[in-house]
Amino acid sequence: MTIFDILRNSAYKTEQFSQESIDRLNNRIVVKTDKKGKACATVDCLVRKKSIVLKPEEVVRQLFIDKLLNEYGYPTSRMQLEYPVYFGREKKRADIVIMNEDHQESAYIIIELKKPKLREGKEQLKSYCNSTGAPIAVWCNGEQIAYYYRKDPNYFEDIRDIPSAFQTLTDVTSERWTIEDLKKNDVLRKDKISLKDKIKDLEDEVLANAGVDVFEECFKLIFAKLYDEFMGERMPSRYLEFTTAGHTEYQLKDIVQNLLDRANEKWKGVFDENAKINLSPSHLSICVASLQSAKLFKSNLEVIDDAFEYLMSKSSKGEKGQFFTPRYVIEMCVRMLNPQNDEKMIDTACGSSGFPVHTIYYVWKNMAEAEGKTLDEVINELDKKPEYTDYAQNNIFAIDFDEKAVRVARTLNLIAGDGHTNVLHLNTLDYDRWKETVDQEDWRHKYYEGFDRLLRLRRDMI
Repeated sequence: MTIFDILRNSAYKTEQFSQESIDRLNNRIVVKTDKKGKACATVDCLVRKKSIVLKPEEVVRQLFIDKLLNEYGYPTSRMQLEYPVYFGREKKRADIVIMNEDHQESAYIIIELKKPKLREGKEQLKSYCNSTGAPIAVWCNGEQIAYYYRKDPNYFEDIRDIPSAFQTLTDVTSERWTIEDLKKNDVLRKDKISLKDKIKDLEDEVLANAGVDVFEECFKLIFAKLYDEFMGERMPSRYLEFTTAGHTEYQLKDIVQNLLDRANEKWKGVFDENAKINLSPSHLSICVASLQSAKLFKSNLEVIDDAFEYLMSKSSKGEKGQFFTPRYVIEMCVRMLNPQNDEKMIDTACGSSGFPVHTIYYVWKNMAEAEGKTLDEVINELDKKPEYTDYAQNNIFAIDFDEKAVRVARTLNLIAGDGHTNVLHLNTLDYDRWKETVDQEDWRHKYYEGFDRLLRLRRDMI
C-alpha cells in the first residue's frame, strides 16, 4: 500500500512535496490489520514516536514534517502536533506548530492541514495565530500552499516562504528578486493559487474596508506590476520594484505610484495621465505583498483574464447586457474558424478581448510550429520576429462600448503582444455618431492610431 492509495478520492494531494519525501514516507509504511480484519497503513510518527494510522490528512502532515526536517532544518524537538489552542473554555488543536527556539513555550509557526480549501484554512489560521501570538502561518493541502505573516490581528500579509531554522523572518521578507527569481518562484505556478482567488482575499480582508473602487485599484496595481516585469525582461539584472522588501509603507506607495506613472507613459490610453494610487500606505503594503510573487507579464493569459473578468463582473456584468463568453467556448470557436496569418479579424463587441487574444495565440502557435518552436517560446521572446508583431498589430481589431471593458482588453492585448493599439472605445450599434466621438481630442489621443488602421483597411476593401 502506498500514500497514493490512501489519498485516492480525497481532497489532499502531494504536488508540494519532493519525490524524495514521498519515497521516504512510502518506505516507512507498515500495513496492519485493524480490529475488523481490514488492512490499514500505519507509520511511526517522527514527532510523536509512536505508530499512527495514515489517513489522507495524516499523509500530508507526515510529508510536511519531512519537509520541515530535510528542507528547512527544523529538529523534531521544536515541533508539536495537535497543539492546544484555547478560545475561552473552548479548545482546538493545530496540526503542526514549530516552537520559538529561545522560548519553547511560545508558538512560532502554525501549520494548518485540516481544511482542504484555502479560504477556510486561512480563517482557522488567523484565529490560531491571534490566540497564540504566533507571527507566521502556513496552510497546505498537498496541492496548494500559502504562507502568511501576522502583521496585526486584522491583517495577514502574504510572504514568499517561511524562514528556515537558520534564518529570521526578516531574511525572508527583505529578499530582493530579479525577473528570473520571479519566474522560478511564481506563486501562481508553484503554489497553484489563482490570481482571482488572491484578489478575492484582498477584497474580503483589505479592499472592502479601504473606501476605494476595488476594480480601479486592483487594475492600477496589476498595470504597475506588468510594467515592473516588462522592465525586468529588458534588464535581467535589475531588481524588481513591486515588492515590500526593504521599504517602509510610505516609501512603497511612492515606488508603486512611480511605476504606475511610467507604465502610463509607456502604454497610453489605459488610465488617465494623472491616475493616482488611492489606497492608504498600510492597505497598499498588504496588496503588494499578496501580488509581488505572482508573475503576470508573458504569463498564461487565462490567469489574468479570469481575474479581470471577476473584477468587471462586480461592477458591470449583466447591468448593460454584458455577458462574457466562457474561455473554453472561445477556444473552440477559434479552432473551428481556423484563422490564418494573412486574414483579418474584428470583434465588434469584444468585452475583455477574449476572441482577439485567442486568435492571436492560435495563429502564433501555427507560425511557431512551422519553425519548430512552441507558443510559449514565442510569447517569452524579448524581441519577437516582425511577422508575429505585424500580425497582431495589423490584422486584429476590437471594439466595445464599455470603457472599463476596453481598458481591460487593451491591457490583455498588451500582454499578448500587439501593443493594445487596435482596441477601440466605440458603440458598434451607433455607427452614425462615430464621427462625433472620433472628433473628441481625448478620444483621439488614446485611440486614433488603431482607428486609422481600421479606416485604411476599410478603404482598401472598397
